[in-house]
Amino acid sequence: MLPWNFIAGALKVFVLLRTVAGGSVDKQNQTSEANSCNGTKIVVQDRPVESFPLFDRPTSTIMRYRSQRAVNLGSWFVHEQWMTPSLFINAAGAKLSELDIASGGDSPNCARQMLEDHWKTFITAKDFSDLASKGINTVRLPIGYWSLGPEFCQGTPFSPFADVYHNSWSFIVQAIKMAADFEIGVLVDLHGAVGSQNGQPHSGISNKHAGLFDSETNMDKTIDVLTFLTEKLCNVTNVIGIQVLNEPQDDPGLIDFYIRAISEMRRVPGAESFPIYIHDAFNLEKFSDFVSQRSDFIVQDHHSYFVFTSQDEKKSASQHTEDIRTSILRSLFSASKNERGNLIVGEWSCALTPESLSMESDQVAAREKFCKAQLDVYSSATAGWSFWSYKKEDCDNGWCFTAALGTALPPDFFSYRQSCDSLGSNGGLINLRSFDAFAPNMTQDLDMKRSTTPFHHRLATIHYYRLRRLDTDSNMTAEEQSETKGYEDGFLTAKQFCEHDGSRLGFIGQFIDDSIKALGPTVVQSGTEPDYIAGFTRGLSDGEGSS
Repeated sequence: MLPWNFIAGALKVFVLLRTVAGGSVDKQNQTSEANSCNGTKIVVQDRPVESFPLFDRPTSTIMRYRSQRAVNLGSWFVHEQWMTPSLFINAAGAKLSELDIASGGDSPNCARQMLEDHWKTFITAKDFSDLASKGINTVRLPIGYWSLGPEFCQGTPFSPFADVYHNSWSFIVQAIKMAADFEIGVLVDLHGAVGSQNGQPHSGISNKHAGLFDSETNMDKTIDVLTFLTEKLCNVTNVIGIQVLNEPQDDPGLIDFYIRAISEMRRVPGAESFPIYIHDAFNLEKFSDFVSQRSDFIVQDHHSYFVFTSQDEKKSASQHTEDIRTSILRSLFSASKNERGNLIVGEWSCALTPESLSMESDQVAAREKFCKAQLDVYSSATAGWSFWSYKKEDCDNGWCFTAALGTALPPDFFSYRQSCDSLGSNGGLINLRSFDAFAPNMTQDLDMKRSTTPFHHRLATIHYYRLRRLDTDSNMTAEEQSETKGYEDGFLTAKQFCEHDGSRLGFIGQFIDDSIKALGPTVVQSGTEPDYIAGFTRGLSDGEGSS
């Protein structure tokens, strides 16, 4: 029999571990009662953290590299007063930020119950179903460091209110799994870093102090948050990446912080090629150069708004639309080209100032043209876009995706997807042998205008390439072999992405670079990489042009 003092000591350790770790041990059957909340007795109950399905690498590859048509799930886990004012009725202090909610109300359990009710109901499986039915394939999910649970609140302003977030991580996991049920990818965005990266309420605080970069402790804690997220999510099929920070100040230490964060995240097993997103602090060119100097999967997130400055007010909606179609298009194309296409517009909206709209005789039409211009430009110049935001209280068609559908925005986004009908159920590279009759005619210049080439001729071109490689490898130069392999891979990639969900390859340069690395020098000999790239690009264009 064990001595009583040993048993008592073990019990104390057990209780201490449960308290510090926020109930990281089994907590399915636990409940804790608060006295009351606004005079009503409440019961808050622990939730288990569900497991993710086994990692599906082929599906994950498509989700991570495809062109993104996305919305932000703002004010679900990081709250802003202008979006969800009902949550701030009992908030403390300035009543602007997440911390004001957590520290308000009759007790922490009151705040906990209110937030958990919001997490359960604000966005549900039906919302993900609706998004998928409208052609949306990705969501950007803003979270704060507090969202990871009580242990990550320790030593921060959230520490006294840590138990408010006792179940928050389980809700984050559930959100990701709900998205997966509808083949929707999730970009997990660290919207609120320890100490705040920008002093704004959307980073969790109301004191306007950006304290991340002037504190080694805050930076260390934020790195711990990012490492935890990487460990938990890099092998989740529908998690397409983690965003290191949202809209940080362009602090002199920002790039060094990014370098350190990326290095630590890459150390996590399985995260060597995991997409990591960085916001550019509204300095498009500077961070395009930063991304261009790296070979790993780093994506620049740029936000595009036209409502926050006095200069925005002075321009009419039509002038903003013209800027989008000219100077903004040029700047995005230039930045994207510089960084092999690793650029998205992670936040944009249909919002315009009253002053901009007042200069228009037809305000409804002006807003529609403004929105369509953004949609067209961001779709063509970048690897994807994400509208801010999916929903909010008192929806309007400037900021609220659900209200803008069919008014300022199209009713759906299937026109931005490609149809696979012309490939046929067994088309593409599957039945190329049936196109033997066309092969002898395909010795002409293979740099012909693909857009005007009939579909069956494009398939015959692929067939020609394949027979050429299979039957005459010994007579082909290394450059020709790489070009042929690239062409086949490009066409097959277009087919695979299209057949998955009607999508296109988005991060083209990164995909090609990673393919060359995966194939190795025995397939793409050193010095013939440009030939593979040229072949892949033509094959991808032909594959997409056939659909």
